[in-house]
Amino acid sequence: MQFARTLPRDLVHRAAIAEVLLTDAERLSEDETLLAAQLPRRHAFHDDTLAPRTHHDPLLLLEACRQGIFVVAHRHLGVPAGHRFLLRAVEFEVPDPAALRAGPAPTEAVITARIEHRFRGRGGVTGLRLRFTAVIGGHEAMSARIDYSWMTAADWTRLRTRQRHALGLFGTPVALGGPRADPARVGRRDPANVVISPPHTSGDGRSTARLVAETSHPTLYDHWVDHVPGMLELEAFRQLALSAAVSAGTLRTPTAMPVGLSARFSRFAEMDLPLRCVTAPVRPGDEIECALHQLGAVVAEARLTLAGDRTPTGALVGTGPGRAAAGPRSGPR
Repeated sequence: MQFARTLPRDLVHRAAIAEVLLTDAERLSEDETLLAAQLPRRHAFHDDTLAPRTHHDPLLLLEACRQGIFVVAHRHLGVPAGHRFLLRAVEFEVPDPAALRAGPAPTEAVITARIEHRFRGRGGVTGLRLRFTAVIGGHEAMSARIDYSWMTAADWTRLRTRQRHALGLFGTPVALGGPRADPARVGRRDPANVVISPPHTSGDGRSTARLVAETSHPTLYDHWVDHVPGMLELEAFRQLALSAAVSAGTLRTPTAMPVGLSARFSRFAEMDLPLRCVTAPVRPGDEIECALHQLGAVVAEARLTLAGDRTPTGALVGTGPGRAAAGPRSGPR
């Protein structure tokens, strides 16, 4: 596997070359593909953290896996360029956080992508469930699973037009503005990387905030899409979970690494309608349950496991079970 150049940006559905993480792909068998990824030493979004920058953000490695879904579909299953893709479910766990330690050079990861299930429609295969195993320096850094599907651009346009008209939405969506949380409250330094409004914790221990979509963000909106991207929804869950854990006293500071996640996307999140993100009460040792609501319906839901604050030696102390719980795998994003 080579790490000297990236794969074509259009192959992995990115506009900016700087956002392409995959450098190589090799089909090993009908169901297995080997991917190579290079993680930058410091990413403007993923490495913008109050924590010491000693470890890579697991969501950066998850993004490398997400880019792999397009490689498998286009190169190895013949899905035509121009088709539109839906994330339906995402889960990951970090079995060895030390494997994500950043070094003096960009990190090279080798990722195995295995087809676990083919979703079929009248015209044949319409989606996949891929299992990813990411190895860095001989150590397993992440195990992930992504369910996704695809459709033609014409089918996408008909679907989205029908859905938006049913909500009374016409024309090009314009993201709602609004105040954002203090970066330090959600573990960030740069205000531009904050994606939720100031959180509020109710008497029953639930934390609530509004998702704030900024379509000029160079990573979360690398290219124009007509809805709130799934990776932005996951970031909103992460930021609210960190704030909620600090408010509940289960974390000292909002600097913990997410070491487990299980998420399901039920429907499209419209950027021009309010999106309310809420957590269940946070309890020590439990996963943090999050949900995203729009017009009274659940758009997406997730369970997160956070590692604890970094000790002076750079080790990670777990505050949860350290394993992503299996979740349902249906619904579009």
